[in-house]
Amino acid sequence: MINQKILEVQLGKRSYPIIIGSSLIQDGFNLEKWITGKDCLIVTNEVIAPLYLDSLLSSIKNKGVHSIVLPDGESNKNQKVWAKILDKLVEMRASRDTTIIALGGGVIGDISGFAAASYMRGISYIQIPTTLLSQVDSSVGGKTGINHPNGKNLIGAFHQPKLVLIDTATLCTLPEREFISGLAEVIKYGAIADEKFFSWLENNVTNLLQREPTALVQAILTSCKTKAEIVGEDELEMGKRALLNFGHTFGHAIENVKGYGEIFHGEAIAIGMLLAADISAIHTDEKARLERLIRNIGLPHTANSIEIDSLLDAMLLDKKVQDKKLRFILLRSLGDAVINNNINNEDIRNVLNKRLN
Repeated sequence: MINQKILEVQLGKRSYPIIIGSSLIQDGFNLEKWITGKDCLIVTNEVIAPLYLDSLLSSIKNKGVHSIVLPDGESNKNQKVWAKILDKLVEMRASRDTTIIALGGGVIGDISGFAAASYMRGISYIQIPTTLLSQVDSSVGGKTGINHPNGKNLIGAFHQPKLVLIDTATLCTLPEREFISGLAEVIKYGAIADEKFFSWLENNVTNLLQREPTALVQAILTSCKTKAEIVGEDELEMGKRALLNFGHTFGHAIENVKGYGEIFHGEAIAIGMLLAADISAIHTDEKARLERLIRNIGLPHTANSIEIDSLLDAMLLDKKVQDKKLRFILLRSLGDAVINNNINNEDIRNVLNKRLN
């Protein structure tokens, strides 16, 4: 067993810990002290429930425990499925001190967090992310929401969790494609904020792909530390937190046009990071390093059968658009990112045509 690592997201009265360790679910981590009132609702999906739901249920002995099992996949991160969680809360007569426990990947975390933000104007929730993507990104920072048919995460709220519990043992059951997809967000942290971490990733590709426990903990810990520091400075994304969207303006549009679930989030973000690097004033050698790492990890560097006009339309619906101008996160160098609102449409179209056609 790997010793537990604890980070703190510093947000005053809304501060909370990120606890990272191995086999925390199976070993019966004491969740009860984090459950505010007399009962809780575990929200999970049909893939995760057979693996971890019973262990979690058995670890909560002195609280009323309810559960709901949702369908799996990004296509189910919608208003209809979100409403099912609210219906369940009403059915169990949940009160303002009920706690939601999100057991699953980013879709479960986002939709459960949004239900927690919505029910009775806000109740507590706990994140137990079971995918690499959710462990290093979506479970931390309080962004909750659902997709609209015309755009990703267009409906949502900022609502911080009470605890993020990261059990690295859950990565052992994660399918290869999903695991590799999660590494895209790990690469992002090195690219925007930490060139030394980027170099470490370059030197540890084999260990990461083999899911070597020490390497995994290092990657997750460093990623979470970077995100926690940025969120602590800019909770509501009024400034610096926008840097975490490196590759996402392109990536979210690619997901929308290709179809949610047809291309994984991390795969779209990998392509998006390279498109952002294409626009950036980054040195050619550094752009080559980014593309080489993305390829070595096994992530895509391009996408086929994308209509450029449709992609541009989807980008203009992105929630990061300000004054009808696209906002991009660009690189000055590896480890040094900047916000830019002044990229003209012709330059955007040129990089899209060059990389995607």
